[in-house]
Amino acid sequence: MKGIEFACLFLILLESIAYGSHDVYIVAIEGDPVVSYEGNIEGLPATATDTVEEMDFHSDVVRAYSIHLENKHNEILDSVLLEGSYTKLYTYRHLMNGFAIHMNPLQAEALRRAPGVKYVERDTKVRKLTTHTPQFLGLPTDVWPTGGGFDRAGEDIVIGFVDSGINPKHPSFSTYNTEPYGPLTRYKGKCEADPETRRSYCNGKIVGAQHFAKAAIAAGAFNPAIDFASPLDGDGHGSHTAAIAAGNNGVPVRLHGHEFGKASGMAPRARIAVYKVLYRLFGGYVSDVVAAIEQQAVEDGVDILNLSVGPNSPPSATRTTFLNPFDAALLSAVKAGVFVAQAAGNGGPFPKTLVSFSPWITTVAAGVDDRRYKNQLSLGNGINLPGLGVSPATHGNKTFSVVSASDVLIGSSVMKYNPLDCQRPELLNKNKVEGNILLCGYSFNFVSGTASIKKVSETAKSLGAAGFIVAVENNYPGIKFDPVPVRIPGILITEITKTKELIDYYNCSTKRDWAGRAISFEATASIANGLAPTLYNSAPQVAIFSSRGPDVKDFSFQDADVLKPDILAPGNLIWAAWAPNGTDEANYVGEGFAMISGTSMAAPHISGIAALIKQKNPKWNPAAIKSALMTTATTVDKGGRPLKAQEFSGQEILTLAGATPFDYGSGAVDPKAALDPGLVFDASHLDYIKFLCSVPGIDRHEITNITGMPCTATYMHPADLNIPSVAVAHLKGTRIIKRTVTNVASEAETYTITSHMSPEVALEVGPLALTILPGQSRDLTITLTVRSVRGTYSFGEVLMKGDRGHKVRFPVVAMGFGN
Repeated sequence: MKGIEFACLFLILLESIAYGSHDVYIVAIEGDPVVSYEGNIEGLPATATDTVEEMDFHSDVVRAYSIHLENKHNEILDSVLLEGSYTKLYTYRHLMNGFAIHMNPLQAEALRRAPGVKYVERDTKVRKLTTHTPQFLGLPTDVWPTGGGFDRAGEDIVIGFVDSGINPKHPSFSTYNTEPYGPLTRYKGKCEADPETRRSYCNGKIVGAQHFAKAAIAAGAFNPAIDFASPLDGDGHGSHTAAIAAGNNGVPVRLHGHEFGKASGMAPRARIAVYKVLYRLFGGYVSDVVAAIEQQAVEDGVDILNLSVGPNSPPSATRTTFLNPFDAALLSAVKAGVFVAQAAGNGGPFPKTLVSFSPWITTVAAGVDDRRYKNQLSLGNGINLPGLGVSPATHGNKTFSVVSASDVLIGSSVMKYNPLDCQRPELLNKNKVEGNILLCGYSFNFVSGTASIKKVSETAKSLGAAGFIVAVENNYPGIKFDPVPVRIPGILITEITKTKELIDYYNCSTKRDWAGRAISFEATASIANGLAPTLYNSAPQVAIFSSRGPDVKDFSFQDADVLKPDILAPGNLIWAAWAPNGTDEANYVGEGFAMISGTSMAAPHISGIAALIKQKNPKWNPAAIKSALMTTATTVDKGGRPLKAQEFSGQEILTLAGATPFDYGSGAVDPKAALDPGLVFDASHLDYIKFLCSVPGIDRHEITNITGMPCTATYMHPADLNIPSVAVAHLKGTRIIKRTVTNVASEAETYTITSHMSPEVALEVGPLALTILPGQSRDLTITLTVRSVRGTYSFGEVLMKGDRGHKVRFPVVAMGFGN
């Protein structure tokens, strides 16, 4: 037996010499690293601690387990490779169990097959970016330096996350290698302990951690085995949103042996308070959410509340959307001085799909930033097909035969599954797939979540494929395609016309017998390198999935006199922390980072930037912070062109159309300008009650019952609420609306005022110029007059330019209905 093994090793060595092209590979070995070892090996005590910063890497216990791991590494290497034919560069024991090694591809393949090896990945060099949105928004150069740098950005501001919990050991939330966090006595939140380890979930960065599930338990939906009766994130979503808003700066994003830049939150020094209300399979219950917000977060003393969660539709139990329990709870939060950012919803591009309704909430739409991951499939007939795929290229400059899953099935009984999804490698003939590119179909299973690109890559890898293609042949309502990082070369062809070109080429190049069985695969292809993103000036754009206005005031979807959404922030393909046991995205199960899209990702961008504004202006109330964000937002992209919104054409092909305030609200967030807005539109809790009392048809007893405030005063019209936007859903004749601006700058400033509106409605603003002293307030009069009735909204804006450089802009929308 040993002679046979030696002969095999000798052959590998000869091949190593013959194929002398060496690369650096990262090898992961089975077994826990030091940080997560729980002591399951006799004679070796546990080394894991609740947080990395508590660990003494020089202790005898850690040293003994480290030696054990290194010995295991050497045993594997000695059993597979000849000494002298490779160079081990690094040993990974603390945060990862494995090593880096310099060897040739044949040796790498031998290691891949060795017992005890989890994976072998070639090290790859890519251009370093971040989650990228801090750079896209100008935070490192224009914002963080004004507050003392990234290591002070958001200092001592507490952001509460009503979400699916948190992964407390993730480096985005660790205090390892950071300046120690001091006590925060004004925050009174609780820190639950892990039910198993009895250790607190808090570490100074995380200052509060609680879960709410009484309603879920009562409904019989809660499963402790997978939902975790603790703040632990069993979904991934909560860790992702927390990291976007307040994750540590400079955390390397590593996946499948590749580094995709360094991640950072918008306010990397802000504190995190966790209120877990969402769970894996069923989401959450409103009563649990309300308890988390009203009974806990507000009482605890959070400064900012991030809500990447909302109702499924306008509530039917109350007369108006503004008085549903969710929004009412948020009104109490705002009353307590808490700024609230909420995701607009993912029902776009269709109108009236918002799930965030009230003017005291900052409703955030999702934008596409300037970073796009694209890839290319080159066919043997010279045609290049664009697609998505964050993957390495196929080997060298070679092309590989393409084999369709439908032509390599094992037996006919397997048709009860969907073998074209390539989710089950045992259904496909490995002898026919090995060394070729596997062609798979995109069925509804991918939309429903029962199939994933990650599983396709695992199937292709297990069958020895050179790569894979997933081709979309049918459109499904509401579908969105995101590039997925994978270990092996892979690409998703999303355009149906391009899929047809691919299928036509494949069919013409595949020889079949009399029964239609493939006997020769002559179609060839290669997959390009998709790891490096491309930057575009046509950004931001409103993402296809982002919910659109107009806002609605009741369950019958009548238009409200409130403009929603309020603002646009990055929400497409956002890299951030993940929970390895999270199941929210099938493509990232088991991973520490994920790149996902949604207005859920947009809201924490605003929460983090709001924390920076609060840090600079600690006495500002939520209305002032919201105003600063909205009045300084931009309506042009990086190229200086008006913002575009992604839409569907008649054939459900993605197109771009001119965006309106119903797509982006006041515009795309500009953090630098928001820190110094010049003027703000202020509103108090009493102003919001007056707004409610002025909503036509509202039940005033309901207002008193829910808010505890009677309707002793009211506005003439809901549009009179002093917010930085104007919306009139049913304009008849002429309406005069008042706004009040307050100078929050340190010096007096003179503003000149201009306005414009589409021709169906006339817009006039007075005065045309005004001078405002610091702390002083002045009134504006906005006059809207119907010119022609068209049954659609007219859009306009008011622009105030100060002689000291401040620019204040707010949108105006109105639908004329005659005199």
